[in-house]
Amino acid sequence: MNKSESKYFNTAVRMDEALMSLLEKKDFSYITVKEICEVAQVNRSTFYLHYENTSDLLDETLEYANEKFLNNFKTNTAQIMSKIKTGTLDELIFITPEYLNPYLNFIKENRQLFILASKYPKLFHAQIKYENMYLYIFEPIFERFSLEKHERKYMLAFYVYGIMGIVMEWLKEDCVTEVEIVSNMISKFIFEKYNFSKGEK
Repeated sequence: MNKSESKYFNTAVRMDEALMSLLEKKDFSYITVKEICEVAQVNRSTFYLHYENTSDLLDETLEYANEKFLNNFKTNTAQIMSKIKTGTLDELIFITPEYLNPYLNFIKENRQLFILASKYPKLFHAQIKYENMYLYIFEPIFERFSLEKHERKYMLAFYVYGIMGIVMEWLKEDCVTEVEIVSNMISKFIFEKYNFSKGEK
């Protein structure tokens, strides 16, 4: 990255973080370009050099927030990849508090951003399409479990959209339910089987 590209990137990050900061205090519909520029310490012409409007910035800010979250796991990448290759099948179950709690805590800490995103499903779901994550994590796991190739995209959709459905309900209540309870519910709903006809587990 050359100097000009670096400057452009750093300015964009400042505006992303400015929007996230403002969302902690007020509704998105009341946030103005002027306020974003003041918090980010840039002028209006710089804002419009990057974005057409505040919705355009919101789109990028969601992507930035998710990228920031995923970066937290980069230190564990080697360990996870090793586990995928040599671990037992039980160790390949990542729907556990160890992996879910950091994700849920991140959403809770940035809930105003995600609450806003949940009002726009197309925008919200666009953020969970992690091609690299599928290629390097889910695909090898499915291979280890000998899952039929034509079933894999459906299995991924079942997990991802099921979890995101729970998260969206949690967002509707402003994340008042404790993270640990939500994490346990996700594991419970995915792994426990219920006999609904008899009302028994």
